[in-house]
Amino acid sequence: MSIEISCALAPQRDTPDHVAVAEALGYRRAWLYDSPALYADVWVQLCRAAERTTRIGLGPGVAIPSLRHPMTTAAAIATLVDATGTGRVSVGVGSGFTGRFTLGHKALPWHEVGRYVHCVKALLAGEVTSWEGAKIQMLHPAGFGPSRPIEVPFLIAAAGPKGYALAQEIGDGVFLGGGGARPGRGRQVMLHMGTVLDDHESAGDDRVLAAGGHGVAVAYHFALENGLGVARLPGGDRWTSAYDDVAPDERHLALHRDHLVGVNARDRPFITAEVLEALGGCYRPSRLREVLAGYQAAGVTEVAYQPAGPDIARELDAFMAAAAG
Repeated sequence: MSIEISCALAPQRDTPDHVAVAEALGYRRAWLYDSPALYADVWVQLCRAAERTTRIGLGPGVAIPSLRHPMTTAAAIATLVDATGTGRVSVGVGSGFTGRFTLGHKALPWHEVGRYVHCVKALLAGEVTSWEGAKIQMLHPAGFGPSRPIEVPFLIAAAGPKGYALAQEIGDGVFLGGGGARPGRGRQVMLHMGTVLDDHESAGDDRVLAAGGHGVAVAYHFALENGLGVARLPGGDRWTSAYDDVAPDERHLALHRDHLVGVNARDRPFITAEVLEALGGCYRPSRLREVLAGYQAAGVTEVAYQPAGPDIARELDAFMAAAAG
């Protein structure tokens, strides 16, 4: 299969070891999420992963501009480049889903994302640029960071026409959280979830819920937070009522508990075996290969598989084996 197989990981204590497993299995890149209210720090874990690996690509998937001053992000990128050598770092940047919603804020306007990326790229180029009314430049002497210019590809987590337009203007590709790939548009990374079933397993097994339920629950979270109509999802109206007793100014705290790593107690009654199968929480190996072929036909050049559950190494191994056929 010519489509590249990468992984996406919610950073935790053991993530550097998981990245090392992914490298041994042949994964092309490891993208780490940037959501400080939920996970370990993305840049710390990326650098820890760099110390345990020699080949696999590394980068945030995706960094959120409002979380850090552009100089902080530029310095973090430089540090990771210094730790990995040339050619292993890619940087995803987005407007913020969990990285902002978990803090009680909506996604950033795309023009703010664009302004931020322009600034970070200028800093990495060694230029004097402006931010918050002041001139800034990377001043790191030898030994405190690699010399400038520092060149890394930037991928924009596009959502809708404005996101795609920004990716075309300033990006080296797009990072996709769902549909929307466009044939012939260059580098396109598709986030994918769902555990691979063993021959003896069914969607109702406990292991399957633990390893694949996160990808189903996020569909409800995303639809609600973005006003996309939860009712279109199985049991969506009843699911929404599970949060009725939460104060409006704290709903985002309850909603995103265990987000993308498990199924929280409020979501659990709705993530049934039937829902897992219907919304892609689990796949037989043959079905997974069909899905990957569909991605490729749609223009996707790289799949970033996000495992979850108690045995991340098992998930990475099973996915790669199924993808390879």
